[in-house]
Amino acid sequence: MIIRALALALAVVALPLFANMALADGVADMRIVVPSHSIPRGTTIGDSDLSYQTVAPDSVQAGIVTSMNDLDGMEARRTLRAGEPVRPDDVRKPILVTKGSTVTMNFNAPGITLTAVGKAMSEGGMGQTVTVLNPISYRQISCTVTGAGTVTAGDISTAITQIASLQK
Repeated sequence: MIIRALALALAVVALPLFANMALADGVADMRIVVPSHSIPRGTTIGDSDLSYQTVAPDSVQAGIVTSMNDLDGMEARRTLRAGEPVRPDDVRKPILVTKGSTVTMNFNAPGITLTAVGKAMSEGGMGQTVTVLNPISYRQISCTVTGAGTVTAGDISTAITQIASLQK
């Protein structure tokens, strides 16, 4: 009886050790995305600039890009060296509005469209928020980048909410 209990205790203690040994041998390699050649800073990245590399999972840092779709159309923030892993911080959306440039601001509401010129106080890519200075009122407005040198100011639902709160 005591021998049976010792054998059972040994099996319970030893089982995780053997399981870890088996898992270590069976771990599949991981595919990561690497530049196929050096990509200079400011260059827009395409599929032809990238390739997959197989590495051991324990050698991969957290946050390394594993899909080409995450990098396609992005712009390199720094020079990306061939064969080195790419982190999300190494790329950004292409800059369509640069700081200090003149931009066209559009404000759309049902039945009316207003267009004005402003000065970008920050830079941004498609869909990002930038601050624009209205040269007439000198007010800074948060706008969304909609194209090269073009931003949309405000949201009609936000404007209606602000107007309603002022009338209370």
